[in-house]
Amino acid sequence: MKITPEEVRHVAELANLALTGAEIARMSRDMDEILTHMDKLNELDTSNVEPMAQVLYAADETATLREDRERATLGNAEALKNAPLAGAGYYKVPRVIDPHGSQRG
Repeated sequence: MKITPEEVRHVAELANLALTGAEIARMSRDMDEILTHMDKLNELDTSNVEPMAQVLYAADETATLREDRERATLGNAEALKNAPLAGAGYYKVPRVIDPHGSQRG
C-alpha cells in the first residue's frame, strides 16, 4: 500500500476535514489505486516524445484564443437581465445555510 490511513488522516487534518474511519479507508484505497495507475504510466517510453510548452504551441492558425483588447464592462442591469430572480442589484438564490447554524440537505 502506497498511502497509509495515517497519511490520509494527516492530509485531512491539514485540510481541516473530519473524515470517518470508513472514509479514511476508502480514500486510502482510492489514492493507492491512483498512484498504482501513475506507476503504470511511468513505465511508458516517452523518450521520442518532444516536450511541449503548451497545447496550442504549434497551432497558431487554428488557435482558439482571441485577441486581448479593451472593451466596455458588463453593467449591473445587463448582468442581471437573465437571472431567474434578482433584487437590490444582486442575484437572489435559495437559502442554503440556516441562520441558526444547521445546513439544509
